[in-house]
Amino acid sequence: MTTTITICDTCKREGWDETTHKTDGELMADLIEAAASDTPVKTRRFSCLMGCDRACNVTIQAEGKLNYTLGQFTPTPEAAEAIVAYATLHADSTSGQVPYRDWPQAIKGHFTTRHPPLQTDE
Repeated sequence: MTTTITICDTCKREGWDETTHKTDGELMADLIEAAASDTPVKTRRFSCLMGCDRACNVTIQAEGKLNYTLGQFTPTPEAAEAIVAYATLHADSTSGQVPYRDWPQAIKGHFTTRHPPLQTDE
């Protein structure tokens, strides 16, 4: 089961500077992709996770595991590295649940939702 980080590439934080020619979500995606390049975690971009009030948003998902939505990040290398570090712990977990004591400090306070795994039986 591969853990995937989905990054909203249309996120724009309050005060977004359009002169950068990239959305905050695109900047965050660039940083997360770089941080995840040598890890077992996959990344993908998606245009609109509908969490505009909490931009920048990401999801951490894997089949058969708890899935999470996180938001209200500033696109910085520290935030990206913490997201990837958490996703790596998620990948190593059988259920997707990571003990709070193991969470990287930079993701604490950023969790928005937790979703149960989809049932695979009928």
